Amino acid sequence: MKSQTHTTAQSITPELRAWVVEQASAGHPPEVVLQSMLASGWQEEVAIAALECSIEQHIATVLPPEVPVPVLALQEQPLYLDLGDRRVTVLSVLHKPQVVVLGDFLSAEECDALMDAARPRLARSLTVASKTGGEEVNADRTSNGMFFTRGENAVVQRIEARLARLTQWPLENGEGLQILQYGPGAQYRPHYDYFDPKEPGTPTIVKRGGQRVATIIMYLAEPEKGGGTTFPDVGLEVAPKRGNAVFFSYTRAHPSSQSLHGGAPVIEGEKWIATKWLREREFV
Repeated sequence: MKSQTHTTAQSITPELRAWVVEQASAGHPPEVVLQSMLASGWQEEVAIAALECSIEQHIATVLPPEVPVPVLALQEQPLYLDLGDRRVTVLSVLHKPQVVVLGDFLSAEECDALMDAARPRLARSLTVASKTGGEEVNADRTSNGMFFTRGENAVVQRIEARLARLTQWPLENGEGLQILQYGPGAQYRPHYDYFDPKEPGTPTIVKRGGQRVATIIMYLAEPEKGGGTTFPDVGLEVAPKRGNAVFFSYTRAHPSSQSLHGGAPVIEGEKWIATKWLREREFV
């Protein structure tokens, strides 16, 4: 790397970018690369900017491509969102990754109606079998659950229409609404909702509507303790408050999306949630 000993304005050159990528590819930690740049005379703000943009550009060439995702109408930082039949509260927003917590997304009557309709059909929850494209029991997921077909009843139709307006995403791109029940000790260990492109079963799975691009979790019944939705990569935990919801998206099917999340163990009481996954295209 060419030494920069002068204090005048410095620019990020193609040579500097190439050098940063070379160091990262060789396994040198970012802090070591940064210190080397500073020792060579690069100004700290220029060195940091070069490190960030060079690594991001390099990552983009070796990762799965980014895809369009639903984006909520938050440009003007609204406190409330008008979803036609209901006004919901924007409680918190994380921009990278995109995570939005919404208050009063469901009414108490809607929560009860979903649980009542789901209760007779509950069974041990399954996960997608990424190696085959089917489903399987997974020790990481210890809840009971069921799926409604899209538009199965009036309550489901109303909630799906609300979700489509919230996400500005076609209603037909959504999977059927899933209901999950977690008793004491039940949990869902951290995982990703997208389908791993490296797994042999993924081509079969994505034939039905492409990749998953976003998730909405709605809380139907809240436990006394525990049961939060965790995002370990960003140190975030969303409390499972009845009627509230959390939305998050993932622009590429890779851990760099920082969309790792899980359902923390219920310590006391019972938690019920409704989950909606959104796909790239119409889900059939």
